[in-house]
Amino acid sequence: MTTKLKPVDAVVVGVGWSGSILARELTRAGMEVVGLERGAMRSPTEDFTLPGIRDELRYAVRQELFQDAALETVTMRHAPGERALPIRRLGAFLPGTGLGGAGTHWNGMHWRYLPYDLAPRSHIEARYGAHAIPGDMPIGDFGVSYDELEPFYDRFEKLCGVSGKAGNLRGARVAGGNIFEGARASEYPNAPLKSSRAGEIFAAATARLGHHPFPIPASNASAVYTNFEGQTLGACAYCGHCERFGCEVNAKASPNVTLLPVVLADTRFILRTGAYVRDIAYDRSAKRATGVRYVDTRTGQEYEQPADIVVLAGYTFTNTLLMLVSGIGEPYDPSTGRGGVGKNYCYQTGGGVQLFFKDEWMNPFMGAGALGVVIDDFNGDNFDHGGLGFFGGATISATSGGARPIGSRPTPPGTPRWGSAWKQATADWYGRSFAIGASGANYAHRDNYLDLDPQYRDALGRPLLRMTFNYRDNDRKLSAFMDQATVRIAAATGATLVAGGRGRGGDFHVEPYQSTHNTGGTIMGADPKRSVVNRYLQAWDADNLFILGASVFPQNTSYNPTGTVGALTYWAADAIVKRYLKQPGSLVA
Repeated sequence: MTTKLKPVDAVVVGVGWSGSILARELTRAGMEVVGLERGAMRSPTEDFTLPGIRDELRYAVRQELFQDAALETVTMRHAPGERALPIRRLGAFLPGTGLGGAGTHWNGMHWRYLPYDLAPRSHIEARYGAHAIPGDMPIGDFGVSYDELEPFYDRFEKLCGVSGKAGNLRGARVAGGNIFEGARASEYPNAPLKSSRAGEIFAAATARLGHHPFPIPASNASAVYTNFEGQTLGACAYCGHCERFGCEVNAKASPNVTLLPVVLADTRFILRTGAYVRDIAYDRSAKRATGVRYVDTRTGQEYEQPADIVVLAGYTFTNTLLMLVSGIGEPYDPSTGRGGVGKNYCYQTGGGVQLFFKDEWMNPFMGAGALGVVIDDFNGDNFDHGGLGFFGGATISATSGGARPIGSRPTPPGTPRWGSAWKQATADWYGRSFAIGASGANYAHRDNYLDLDPQYRDALGRPLLRMTFNYRDNDRKLSAFMDQATVRIAAATGATLVAGGRGRGGDFHVEPYQSTHNTGGTIMGADPKRSVVNRYLQAWDADNLFILGASVFPQNTSYNPTGTVGALTYWAADAIVKRYLKQPGSLVA
Protein backbone atom coordinates (compact mmCIF):
# COMPACT_ATOMS: atom_id res chain seq x y z
CA MET A 1 0.00 0.00 0.00
CA THR A 2 1.30 3.45 -0.94
CA THR A 3 1.20 6.19 1.70
CA LYS A 4 0.43 9.60 0.25
CA LEU A 5 2.38 12.41 1.92
CA LYS A 6 1.67 16.09 2.39
CA PRO A 7 2.16 18.03 -0.87
CA VAL A 8 5.17 20.35 -1.19
CA ASP A 9 6.19 23.03 -3.65
CA ALA A 10 8.90 20.92 -5.28
CA VAL A 11 10.43 17.46 -5.07
CA VAL A 12 13.99 16.87 -6.29
CA VAL A 13 15.08 13.35 -7.24
CA GLY A 14 18.82 12.98 -6.61
CA VAL A 15 20.84 15.28 -4.35
CA GLY A 16 24.14 15.59 -6.18
CA TRP A 17 25.44 18.69 -7.93
CA SER A 18 22.25 19.50 -9.85
CA GLY A 19 19.85 18.58 -7.08
CA SER A 20 21.77 20.58 -4.48
CA ILE A 21 22.02 23.67 -6.66
CA LEU A 22 18.37 23.67 -7.64
CA ALA A 23 17.21 22.98 -4.06
CA ARG A 24 19.24 25.97 -2.90
CA GLU A 25 17.81 28.28 -5.56
CA LEU A 26 14.21 27.16 -4.92
CA THR A 27 14.41 27.43 -1.14
CA ARG A 28 16.06 30.83 -1.55
CA ALA A 29 12.93 31.80 -3.51
CA GLY A 30 10.78 30.74 -0.55
CA MET A 31 9.68 27.29 -1.74
CA GLU A 32 9.34 24.16 0.38
CA VAL A 33 11.49 21.46 -1.22
CA VAL A 34 11.88 17.73 -0.53
CA GLY A 35 15.11 16.09 -1.71
CA LEU A 36 15.04 12.33 -2.31
CA GLU A 37 18.40 10.55 -2.28
CA ARG A 38 18.51 6.78 -2.85
CA GLY A 39 21.84 6.39 -1.05
CA ALA A 40 23.11 7.14 2.43
CA MET A 41 23.92 10.36 4.21
CA ARG A 42 27.46 11.55 3.44
CA SER A 43 29.08 14.02 5.82
CA PRO A 44 32.67 15.18 5.20
CA THR A 45 33.33 15.46 8.95
CA GLU A 46 32.19 11.87 9.53
CA ASP A 47 32.82 10.00 6.28
CA PHE A 48 35.85 11.63 4.65
CA THR A 49 38.37 11.87 7.49
CA LEU A 50 41.77 10.35 8.19
CA PRO A 51 42.87 7.64 8.47
CA GLY A 52 39.90 5.74 7.05
CA ILE A 53 39.42 7.73 3.85
CA ARG A 54 42.82 6.65 2.50
CA ASP A 55 41.68 3.05 2.16
CA GLU A 56 42.38 2.16 -1.46
CA LEU A 57 40.92 -1.33 -1.13
CA ARG A 58 37.63 -0.05 0.32
CA TYR A 59 37.05 2.90 -1.97
CA ALA A 60 38.99 2.35 -5.21
CA VAL A 61 38.72 -1.44 -5.49
CA ARG A 62 35.54 -2.36 -3.62
CA GLN A 63 33.73 0.80 -4.81
CA GLU A 64 32.29 2.08 -1.53
CA LEU A 65 30.82 5.28 -3.00
CA PHE A 66 29.26 3.81 -6.14
CA GLN A 67 25.92 2.43 -7.24
CA ASP A 68 25.20 -1.10 -6.06
CA ALA A 69 24.85 -3.21 -9.21
CA ALA A 70 22.99 -5.87 -7.20
CA LEU A 71 20.08 -3.42 -6.76
CA GLU A 72 20.18 -1.56 -10.05
CA THR A 73 22.34 -1.91 -13.11
CA VAL A 74 22.04 -1.70 -16.88
CA THR A 75 22.10 -4.37 -19.54
CA MET A 76 24.42 -3.89 -22.46
CA ARG A 77 24.70 -4.94 -26.10
CA HIS A 78 26.62 -3.59 -29.09
CA ALA A 79 23.81 -3.36 -31.66
CA PRO A 80 20.03 -3.56 -32.08
CA GLY A 81 18.92 -7.14 -32.54
CA GLU A 82 21.49 -8.57 -30.13
CA ARG A 83 20.55 -9.89 -26.71
CA ALA A 84 21.73 -7.64 -23.88
CA LEU A 85 23.18 -8.99 -20.64
CA PRO A 86 23.32 -7.29 -17.22
CA ILE A 87 26.52 -5.62 -16.05
CA ARG A 88 27.02 -7.44 -12.75
CA ARG A 89 30.08 -5.48 -11.62
CA LEU A 90 30.56 -1.85 -12.62
CA GLY A 91 33.76 -1.28 -14.53
CA ALA A 92 33.81 1.11 -17.51
CA PHE A 93 31.80 3.74 -15.61
CA LEU A 94 31.02 4.22 -11.92
CA PRO A 95 27.79 6.10 -11.10
CA GLY A 96 27.78 7.48 -7.58
CA THR A 97 25.22 7.02 -4.85
CA GLY A 98 24.66 8.72 -1.54
CA LEU A 99 24.32 12.38 -0.66
CA GLY A 100 26.44 14.41 -3.08
CA GLY A 101 26.29 11.76 -5.79
CA ALA A 102 29.27 11.50 -8.13
CA GLY A 103 30.32 14.93 -6.84
CA THR A 104 31.86 13.22 -3.82
CA HIS A 105 34.21 10.94 -5.76
CA TRP A 106 35.01 12.83 -8.97
CA ASN A 107 38.55 13.97 -9.77
CA GLY A 108 37.62 17.64 -10.08
CA MET A 109 38.36 18.40 -13.74
CA HIS A 110 36.18 21.46 -14.20
CA TRP A 111 35.69 22.46 -17.82
CA ARG A 112 33.64 24.94 -19.77
CA TYR A 113 32.53 23.62 -23.14
CA LEU A 114 33.91 25.37 -26.19
CA PRO A 115 31.42 27.61 -28.04
CA TYR A 116 31.63 25.01 -30.84
CA ASP A 117 30.65 22.19 -28.45
CA LEU A 118 27.29 23.80 -27.73
CA ALA A 119 26.35 24.19 -31.41
CA PRO A 120 28.31 21.53 -33.37
CA ARG A 121 25.68 20.85 -36.03
CA SER A 122 25.36 24.52 -36.95
CA HIS A 123 29.12 24.96 -36.95
CA ILE A 124 29.91 21.84 -39.00
CA GLU A 125 27.28 22.61 -41.61
CA ALA A 126 28.50 26.20 -41.92
CA ARG A 127 32.18 25.23 -42.24
CA TYR A 128 32.06 21.91 -44.09
CA GLY A 129 28.75 21.96 -45.91
CA ALA A 130 25.08 21.23 -45.32
CA HIS A 131 25.51 17.50 -46.00
CA ALA A 132 28.83 16.95 -44.22
CA ILE A 133 27.32 15.10 -41.26
CA PRO A 134 26.45 11.45 -42.06
CA GLY A 135 22.76 10.62 -41.93
CA ASP A 136 23.24 8.07 -39.15
CA MET A 137 24.71 10.71 -36.80
CA PRO A 138 21.88 12.81 -35.28
CA ILE A 139 24.25 15.43 -33.87
CA GLY A 140 22.31 18.29 -32.29
CA ASP A 141 22.87 21.79 -30.97
CA PHE A 142 22.22 22.31 -27.28
CA GLY A 143 19.89 25.23 -27.95
CA VAL A 144 21.73 27.54 -25.56
CA SER A 145 24.84 29.44 -26.62
CA TYR A 146 28.16 29.84 -24.85
CA ASP A 147 27.51 33.56 -24.33
CA GLU A 148 24.18 32.78 -22.66
CA LEU A 149 25.80 30.20 -20.38
CA GLU A 150 28.93 32.22 -19.54
CA PRO A 151 27.53 33.93 -16.41
CA PHE A 152 26.37 30.56 -15.11
CA TYR A 153 29.72 28.91 -15.84
CA ASP A 154 31.27 31.74 -13.86
CA ARG A 155 28.88 31.25 -10.95
CA PHE A 156 29.53 27.51 -10.74
CA GLU A 157 33.31 28.05 -10.86
CA LYS A 158 33.06 30.52 -8.00
CA LEU A 159 30.94 28.08 -6.01
CA CYS A 160 33.67 25.44 -6.46
CA GLY A 161 36.74 27.69 -6.09
CA VAL A 162 38.24 26.38 -9.33
CA SER A 163 42.01 26.59 -9.71
CA GLY A 164 43.15 27.57 -13.19
CA LYS A 165 44.44 30.14 -15.64
CA ALA A 166 42.23 32.06 -18.07
CA GLY A 167 43.22 31.95 -21.73
CA ASN A 168 40.54 34.27 -23.10
CA LEU A 169 39.71 37.11 -20.72
CA ARG A 170 36.95 39.33 -22.10
CA GLY A 171 38.06 38.53 -25.65
CA ALA A 172 41.80 39.00 -25.10
CA ARG A 173 44.05 35.95 -25.34
CA VAL A 174 46.14 35.33 -22.23
CA ALA A 175 49.44 33.43 -22.37
CA GLY A 176 49.54 30.35 -20.17
CA GLY A 177 45.80 29.65 -20.38
CA ASN A 178 43.59 27.94 -22.93
CA ILE A 179 43.64 30.29 -25.92
CA PHE A 180 40.89 28.24 -27.59
CA GLU A 181 38.29 28.75 -24.85
CA GLY A 182 35.31 31.08 -25.13
CA ALA A 183 35.61 34.56 -23.68
CA ARG A 184 35.49 34.67 -19.89
CA ALA A 185 34.19 37.59 -17.82
CA SER A 186 36.69 36.96 -15.00
CA GLU A 187 39.78 35.01 -14.01
CA TYR A 188 39.49 31.71 -12.17
CA PRO A 189 38.84 32.04 -8.42
CA ASN A 190 42.14 30.33 -7.53
CA ALA A 191 45.58 30.19 -9.12
CA PRO A 192 46.56 26.89 -10.80
CA LEU A 193 47.75 23.92 -8.78
CA LYS A 194 51.50 23.34 -8.50
CA SER A 195 52.85 21.52 -11.53
CA SER A 196 54.19 17.99 -11.27
CA ARG A 197 57.39 16.81 -12.98
CA ALA A 198 55.27 14.89 -15.49
CA GLY A 199 53.37 18.10 -16.27
CA GLU A 200 56.60 20.00 -16.79
CA ILE A 201 57.94 17.39 -19.22
CA PHE A 202 54.64 17.31 -21.15
CA ALA A 203 54.40 21.12 -21.29
CA ALA A 204 57.93 21.46 -22.65
CA ALA A 205 57.42 18.77 -25.29
CA THR A 206 54.09 20.12 -26.56
CA ALA A 207 55.40 23.69 -26.66
CA ARG A 208 58.36 22.53 -28.79
CA LEU A 209 55.85 21.00 -31.20
CA GLY A 210 54.03 24.32 -31.51
CA HIS A 211 51.06 23.42 -29.32
CA HIS A 212 49.60 25.47 -26.45
CA PRO A 213 49.85 23.71 -23.05
CA PHE A 214 47.98 25.01 -20.02
CA PRO A 215 47.03 23.74 -16.53
CA ILE A 216 43.85 21.69 -16.28
CA PRO A 217 41.07 23.71 -14.57
CA ALA A 218 40.71 21.99 -11.21
CA SER A 219 38.03 21.90 -8.55
CA ASN A 220 40.92 21.07 -6.22
CA ALA A 221 41.56 24.34 -4.38
CA SER A 222 45.18 25.52 -4.63
CA ALA A 223 44.60 27.77 -1.61
CA VAL A 224 42.04 28.20 1.16
CA TYR A 225 38.89 29.63 -0.45
CA THR A 226 35.50 30.83 0.81
CA ASN A 227 32.69 30.81 -1.75
CA PHE A 228 29.63 33.06 -2.08
CA GLU A 229 27.59 30.64 0.05
CA GLY A 230 30.00 31.23 2.93
CA GLN A 231 31.53 27.74 2.72
CA THR A 232 35.29 27.36 3.05
CA LEU A 233 37.44 24.89 1.13
CA GLY A 234 40.87 23.88 2.41
CA ALA A 235 44.05 23.94 0.35
CA CYS A 236 44.93 20.78 -1.59
CA ALA A 237 47.46 18.54 0.18
CA TYR A 238 48.36 16.61 -3.03
CA CYS A 239 47.63 13.34 -1.22
CA GLY A 240 46.76 11.44 -4.41
CA HIS A 241 43.34 10.29 -3.16
CA CYS A 242 40.76 12.20 -5.24
CA GLU A 243 39.23 9.82 -7.75
CA ARG A 244 36.88 7.37 -5.98
CA PHE A 245 37.45 9.06 -2.60
CA GLY A 246 36.05 11.90 -0.52
CA CYS A 247 38.52 14.68 0.31
CA GLU A 248 40.18 14.60 3.72
CA VAL A 249 40.96 18.35 3.74
CA ASN A 250 37.80 19.56 1.95
CA ALA A 251 39.90 20.93 -0.91
CA LYS A 252 38.00 19.04 -3.62
CA ALA A 253 34.75 20.82 -4.40
CA SER A 254 31.72 18.62 -3.77
CA PRO A 255 28.09 19.45 -3.02
CA ASN A 256 28.76 18.20 0.52
CA VAL A 257 31.37 20.91 1.11
CA THR A 258 30.38 23.85 -1.09
CA LEU A 259 26.60 23.94 -0.80
CA LEU A 260 24.81 21.25 1.21
CA PRO A 261 25.64 22.67 4.67
CA VAL A 262 23.57 25.73 3.71
CA VAL A 263 20.79 23.68 2.08
CA LEU A 264 20.48 21.27 5.00
CA ALA A 265 20.31 24.16 7.49
CA ASP A 266 17.34 25.70 5.67
CA THR A 267 14.03 24.72 7.32
CA ARG A 268 12.35 24.87 3.90
CA PHE A 269 14.38 21.86 2.75
CA ILE A 270 13.64 18.28 3.80
CA LEU A 271 16.16 15.54 2.95
CA ARG A 272 15.14 11.89 2.80
CA THR A 273 17.96 9.40 2.27
CA GLY A 274 17.37 5.76 1.42
CA ALA A 275 14.53 6.97 -0.83
CA TYR A 276 14.56 4.86 -4.00
CA VAL A 277 12.26 6.56 -6.52
CA ARG A 278 10.13 4.04 -8.38
CA ASP A 279 8.45 6.33 -10.92
CA ILE A 280 6.88 9.71 -11.58
CA ALA A 281 3.16 10.16 -10.91
CA TYR A 282 1.85 11.56 -14.20
CA ASP A 283 -1.53 12.94 -15.23
CA ARG A 284 -1.53 12.18 -18.95
CA SER A 285 -4.69 14.14 -19.76
CA ALA A 286 -3.39 17.28 -18.06
CA LYS A 287 0.22 16.66 -19.24
CA ARG A 288 1.42 17.26 -15.71
CA ALA A 289 3.65 15.48 -13.21
CA THR A 290 1.84 15.29 -9.87
CA GLY A 291 4.71 13.92 -7.77
CA VAL A 292 6.89 10.84 -7.40
CA ARG A 293 6.54 7.41 -5.81
CA TYR A 294 9.47 6.01 -3.85
CA VAL A 295 10.40 3.09 -1.62
CA ASP A 296 12.11 3.57 1.73
CA THR A 297 14.94 1.04 1.45
CA ARG A 298 15.11 0.62 5.24
CA THR A 299 11.48 -0.40 5.74
CA GLY A 300 10.23 -1.41 2.29
CA GLN A 301 7.32 1.02 2.65
CA GLU A 302 6.21 2.85 -0.51
CA TYR A 303 5.31 6.54 -0.42
CA GLU A 304 3.96 9.07 -2.87
CA GLN A 305 5.28 12.62 -2.56
CA PRO A 306 2.97 15.09 -4.33
CA ALA A 307 4.58 18.31 -5.56
CA ASP A 308 3.80 21.28 -7.78
CA ILE A 309 7.22 20.96 -9.46
CA VAL A 310 9.05 17.69 -10.09
CA VAL A 311 12.79 17.76 -10.77
CA LEU A 312 14.83 14.81 -12.03
CA ALA A 313 18.42 15.47 -11.00
CA GLY A 314 19.77 11.95 -11.13
CA TYR A 315 22.48 10.30 -13.19
CA THR A 316 22.01 9.83 -16.94
CA PHE A 317 20.69 6.29 -16.51
CA THR A 318 18.38 7.19 -13.62
CA ASN A 319 16.73 10.12 -15.39
CA THR A 320 16.14 8.11 -18.56
CA LEU A 321 14.83 5.05 -16.72
CA LEU A 322 12.33 7.13 -14.74
CA MET A 323 10.97 8.75 -17.90
CA LEU A 324 10.58 5.39 -19.61
CA VAL A 325 8.94 3.50 -16.74
CA SER A 326 6.62 6.48 -16.08
CA GLY A 327 5.46 6.60 -19.70
CA ILE A 328 6.33 10.26 -20.18
CA GLY A 329 7.36 11.18 -23.71
CA GLU A 330 7.76 8.95 -26.75
CA PRO A 331 10.49 6.28 -26.50
CA TYR A 332 13.14 6.51 -29.20
CA ASP A 333 12.87 4.05 -32.10
CA PRO A 334 16.17 3.63 -34.00
CA SER A 335 14.46 2.09 -37.03
CA THR A 336 12.34 5.19 -37.67
CA GLY A 337 14.22 7.89 -35.79
CA ARG A 338 10.99 8.84 -34.01
CA GLY A 339 10.76 9.63 -30.30
CA GLY A 340 13.16 11.26 -27.91
CA VAL A 341 13.36 9.30 -24.66
CA GLY A 342 16.52 7.19 -24.75
CA LYS A 343 17.90 8.89 -27.86
CA ASN A 344 21.53 9.94 -28.39
CA TYR A 345 23.19 7.97 -25.62
CA CYS A 346 26.87 8.88 -25.76
CA TYR A 347 30.02 8.01 -23.88
CA GLN A 348 33.60 9.01 -24.74
CA THR A 349 36.45 7.76 -26.85
CA GLY A 350 40.02 7.67 -25.65
CA GLY A 351 43.50 6.32 -25.92
CA GLY A 352 47.00 7.13 -24.86
CA VAL A 353 50.54 5.99 -24.22
CA GLN A 354 52.62 5.10 -21.16
CA LEU A 355 56.05 6.68 -20.96
CA PHE A 356 59.09 5.33 -19.08
CA PHE A 357 62.15 7.45 -18.23
CA LYS A 358 65.44 5.94 -17.11
CA ASP A 359 66.80 9.24 -15.75
CA GLU A 360 63.70 11.02 -14.40
CA TRP A 361 61.93 10.66 -11.03
CA MET A 362 58.25 11.71 -11.02
CA ASN A 363 57.33 11.55 -7.32
CA PRO A 364 54.09 9.90 -8.53
CA PHE A 365 52.44 9.23 -5.17
CA MET A 366 51.89 12.99 -4.78
CA GLY A 367 49.03 14.30 -6.89
CA ALA A 368 45.53 15.70 -7.14
CA GLY A 369 42.51 14.62 -9.14
CA ALA A 370 42.82 17.34 -11.77
CA LEU A 371 46.53 18.09 -11.46
CA GLY A 372 47.94 18.09 -14.97
CA VAL A 373 48.82 19.91 -18.15
CA VAL A 374 46.68 19.68 -21.28
CA ILE A 375 46.52 20.90 -24.87
CA ASP A 376 43.34 21.80 -26.75
CA ASP A 377 44.96 22.10 -30.18
CA PHE A 378 43.21 18.88 -31.27
CA ASN A 379 39.91 19.50 -29.50
CA GLY A 380 36.49 20.41 -30.90
CA ASP A 381 37.00 22.02 -34.28
CA ASN A 382 40.24 23.77 -33.32
CA PHE A 383 41.87 22.00 -36.28
CA ASP A 384 40.71 21.46 -39.85
CA HIS A 385 38.64 18.29 -40.20
CA GLY A 386 38.48 18.48 -43.99
CA GLY A 387 39.21 15.04 -45.47
CA LEU A 388 39.76 13.36 -42.10
CA GLY A 389 36.54 11.36 -42.15
CA PHE A 390 35.44 12.30 -38.65
CA PHE A 391 34.23 15.23 -36.55
CA GLY A 392 35.06 16.15 -32.97
CA GLY A 393 38.35 16.06 -31.14
CA ALA A 394 40.11 15.33 -27.89
CA THR A 395 42.03 16.86 -25.06
CA ILE A 396 45.55 15.44 -24.75
CA SER A 397 47.06 15.65 -21.30
CA ALA A 398 49.52 14.37 -18.74
CA THR A 399 47.85 14.10 -15.34
CA SER A 400 49.27 13.33 -11.91
CA GLY A 401 46.41 11.95 -9.86
CA GLY A 402 48.54 10.01 -7.40
CA ALA A 403 50.01 6.56 -8.05
CA ARG A 404 48.39 4.48 -5.30
CA PRO A 405 50.00 1.12 -4.49
CA ILE A 406 47.25 -1.26 -5.65
CA GLY A 407 46.16 0.45 -8.84
CA SER A 408 49.43 1.95 -10.11
CA ARG A 409 52.09 -0.56 -11.11
CA PRO A 410 53.34 0.55 -14.56
CA THR A 411 55.86 -1.76 -16.20
CA PRO A 412 57.28 -1.83 -19.75
CA PRO A 413 55.91 -4.21 -22.42
CA GLY A 414 57.18 -7.73 -22.07
CA THR A 415 57.36 -7.66 -18.28
CA PRO A 416 56.00 -10.88 -16.69
CA ARG A 417 52.62 -10.51 -14.93
CA TRP A 418 53.96 -11.93 -11.64
CA GLY A 419 57.08 -13.23 -9.94
CA SER A 420 60.50 -11.78 -9.15
CA ALA A 421 60.97 -10.16 -12.56
CA TRP A 422 57.65 -8.33 -12.17
CA LYS A 423 58.61 -7.18 -8.67
CA GLN A 424 61.94 -5.86 -9.91
CA ALA A 425 60.32 -4.04 -12.84
CA THR A 426 57.79 -2.46 -10.48
CA ALA A 427 60.59 -1.20 -8.26
CA ASP A 428 62.59 0.06 -11.23
CA TRP A 429 59.81 1.94 -13.01
CA TYR A 430 57.17 2.94 -10.43
CA GLY A 431 58.56 6.45 -9.99
CA ARG A 432 59.84 6.85 -13.55
CA SER A 433 56.67 6.64 -15.57
CA PHE A 434 53.59 8.64 -16.50
CA ALA A 435 50.84 8.46 -19.11
CA ILE A 436 49.77 10.81 -21.88
CA GLY A 437 46.04 10.37 -22.40
CA ALA A 438 43.55 11.49 -25.03
CA SER A 439 39.97 12.06 -23.91
CA GLY A 440 37.84 12.20 -27.04
CA ALA A 441 34.33 13.25 -28.00
CA ASN A 442 31.64 10.70 -28.73
CA TYR A 443 28.97 11.99 -31.10
CA ALA A 444 25.44 10.68 -31.39
CA HIS A 445 24.80 7.67 -33.60
CA ARG A 446 21.42 6.28 -34.67
CA ASP A 447 22.13 2.87 -33.13
CA ASN A 448 23.49 4.09 -29.77
CA TYR A 449 20.53 4.53 -27.40
CA LEU A 450 18.80 3.53 -24.16
CA ASP A 451 15.52 1.65 -23.72
CA LEU A 452 13.86 -0.84 -21.37
CA ASP A 453 15.17 -4.39 -21.29
CA PRO A 454 12.40 -6.92 -22.03
CA GLN A 455 13.86 -9.64 -19.80
CA TYR A 456 15.79 -8.37 -16.76
CA ARG A 457 14.41 -6.44 -13.78
CA ASP A 458 15.79 -4.49 -10.84
CA ALA A 459 15.16 -4.82 -7.09
CA LEU A 460 11.93 -2.80 -7.40
CA GLY A 461 10.58 -5.04 -10.15
CA ARG A 462 11.08 -2.48 -12.93
CA PRO A 463 12.74 -3.39 -16.24
CA LEU A 464 16.46 -2.70 -16.26
CA LEU A 465 17.63 0.05 -18.55
CA ARG A 466 19.18 -1.42 -21.69
CA MET A 467 22.22 0.26 -23.21
CA THR A 468 22.85 -0.31 -26.91
CA PHE A 469 26.27 1.12 -27.61
CA ASN A 470 29.45 0.59 -29.56
CA TYR A 471 32.23 2.68 -31.02
CA ARG A 472 31.29 3.69 -34.55
CA ASP A 473 33.28 4.77 -37.60
CA ASN A 474 33.58 8.38 -36.39
CA ASP A 475 34.92 7.24 -33.01
CA ARG A 476 37.49 4.85 -34.44
CA LYS A 477 38.87 7.39 -36.90
CA LEU A 478 39.01 10.08 -34.23
CA SER A 479 40.80 7.74 -31.84
CA ALA A 480 43.36 6.66 -34.47
CA PHE A 481 44.10 10.30 -35.29
CA MET A 482 44.60 11.17 -31.61
CA ASP A 483 46.85 8.17 -31.07
CA GLN A 484 49.18 9.50 -33.76
CA ALA A 485 49.24 12.84 -31.96
CA THR A 486 50.02 11.28 -28.55
CA VAL A 487 52.82 9.16 -30.06
CA ARG A 488 54.39 12.29 -31.59
CA ILE A 489 54.24 14.08 -28.25
CA ALA A 490 55.68 11.05 -26.44
CA ALA A 491 58.63 11.02 -28.85
CA ALA A 492 59.24 14.71 -28.18
CA THR A 493 59.57 14.08 -24.42
CA GLY A 494 62.69 11.97 -24.88
CA ALA A 495 61.18 9.01 -23.02
CA THR A 496 63.31 5.88 -22.77
CA LEU A 497 60.36 3.61 -23.63
CA VAL A 498 56.84 4.26 -24.94
CA ALA A 499 54.03 1.72 -24.69
CA GLY A 500 50.47 1.81 -26.06
CA GLY A 501 49.07 3.98 -28.80
CA ARG A 502 46.45 1.55 -30.09
CA GLY A 503 43.33 3.67 -29.53
CA ARG A 504 39.76 2.44 -29.87
CA GLY A 505 40.10 0.09 -32.81
CA GLY A 506 37.78 -2.60 -31.45
CA ASP A 507 34.44 -2.83 -29.71
CA PHE A 508 33.39 -1.13 -26.49
CA HIS A 509 33.93 -3.28 -23.40
CA VAL A 510 32.32 -2.78 -20.01
CA GLU A 511 35.14 -4.14 -17.85
CA PRO A 512 38.09 -1.66 -17.87
CA TYR A 513 37.41 1.75 -16.36
CA GLN A 514 37.27 4.49 -18.98
CA SER A 515 35.20 7.42 -17.63
CA THR A 516 31.93 8.07 -15.82
CA HIS A 517 30.97 10.61 -18.47
CA ASN A 518 27.72 9.10 -19.77
CA THR A 519 25.33 11.48 -21.51
CA GLY A 520 22.03 11.59 -23.39
CA GLY A 521 18.69 9.84 -23.09
CA THR A 522 16.62 12.91 -22.19
CA ILE A 523 18.22 15.34 -24.62
CA MET A 524 17.47 19.03 -25.01
CA GLY A 525 16.42 20.50 -28.32
CA ALA A 526 14.02 22.76 -30.19
CA ASP A 527 11.81 20.00 -31.66
CA PRO A 528 9.44 18.21 -29.24
CA LYS A 529 9.34 15.20 -31.57
CA ARG A 530 13.12 14.68 -31.44
CA SER A 531 14.04 15.83 -27.95
CA VAL A 532 12.75 15.49 -24.38
CA VAL A 533 13.36 18.92 -22.83
CA ASN A 534 13.49 22.46 -24.17
CA ARG A 535 16.38 24.91 -23.78
CA TYR A 536 15.40 25.55 -20.14
CA LEU A 537 15.45 21.79 -19.36
CA GLN A 538 11.65 21.75 -19.08
CA ALA A 539 9.98 18.56 -20.34
CA TRP A 540 7.91 18.96 -23.48
CA ASP A 541 5.29 16.56 -22.08
CA ALA A 542 4.88 18.20 -18.65
CA ASP A 543 5.45 21.90 -18.02
CA ASN A 544 6.15 21.31 -14.33
CA LEU A 545 8.78 18.60 -14.90
CA PHE A 546 12.43 19.65 -15.21
CA ILE A 547 15.31 17.30 -16.02
CA LEU A 548 18.87 18.21 -15.01
CA GLY A 549 22.25 16.60 -15.56
CA ALA A 550 24.23 15.15 -18.44
CA SER A 551 21.21 13.16 -19.68
CA VAL A 552 20.11 16.36 -21.47
CA PHE A 553 23.30 16.59 -23.58
CA PRO A 554 22.60 15.94 -27.32
CA GLN A 555 26.08 14.40 -27.60
CA ASN A 556 29.27 14.16 -25.58
CA THR A 557 32.45 16.19 -25.92
CA SER A 558 36.01 15.45 -24.88
CA TYR A 559 35.58 17.28 -21.57
CA ASN A 560 34.35 16.16 -18.19
CA PRO A 561 30.66 17.21 -18.24
CA THR A 562 30.45 18.52 -14.65
CA GLY A 563 31.18 22.18 -15.41
CA THR A 564 28.41 22.27 -18.02
CA VAL A 565 26.03 20.30 -15.79
CA GLY A 566 26.46 22.95 -13.09
CA ALA A 567 26.14 25.87 -15.51
CA LEU A 568 22.98 24.44 -17.10
CA THR A 569 21.49 23.88 -13.65
CA TYR A 570 22.03 27.51 -12.68
CA TRP A 571 20.65 28.52 -16.11
CA ALA A 572 17.47 26.46 -15.60
CA ALA A 573 17.11 27.62 -11.99
CA ASP A 574 17.28 31.24 -13.13
CA ALA A 575 14.44 30.65 -15.61
CA ILE A 576 12.33 28.76 -13.07
CA VAL A 577 12.67 31.37 -10.34
CA LYS A 578 12.40 34.48 -12.49
CA ARG A 579 9.80 33.29 -14.99
CA TYR A 580 8.12 29.97 -14.26
CA LEU A 581 7.14 30.71 -10.66
CA LYS A 582 5.53 33.96 -11.74
CA GLN A 583 3.62 32.37 -14.60
CA PRO A 584 3.66 28.54 -14.64
CA GLY A 585 3.61 27.04 -18.11
CA SER A 586 5.90 26.51 -21.04
CA LEU A 587 9.03 28.65 -21.00
CA VAL A 588 9.30 28.58 -24.80
CA ALA A 589 6.85 29.70 -27.44
